[in-house]
Amino acid sequence: QVQLVESGGGLVQPGGSLRLSCAASGFPFKSYAMSWYRQVPGKERELVAVITSAGGITNYADSVKGRFTISRDNTKNTVYLQMNSLKPEDTAVYYCNAGTYSGGGYYSTGSWGQGTQVTVSS
Repeated sequence: QVQLVESGGGLVQPGGSLRLSCAASGFPFKSYAMSWYRQVPGKERELVAVITSAGGITNYADSVKGRFTISRDNTKNTVYLQMNSLKPEDTAVYYCNAGTYSGGGYYSTGSWGQGTQVTVSS
């Protein structure tokens, strides 16, 4: 079955950096677009970044554009999220997700990992 295991979260000061990783298994990783979402308590899960199956196209939420970079290694079945210039409002649980990318839109498969907590605070 689909397994997504996120790691790399933690506590960081404003302006700092973190790199999240998501190890995927149970499906043909290189055939799927991948994404990162984040969620804070009481709010809906927010799509943060998307990367197409071969990595040729990336899209970002306006709130993270220029600060976050999504990448993938299809030889390791892993997707990454490099987060720089972190702000307190980036505090959330971050989840990776597999899906499809079509017509400029991302469509989730609905499978989720356990997430990794990112806390930005001084």
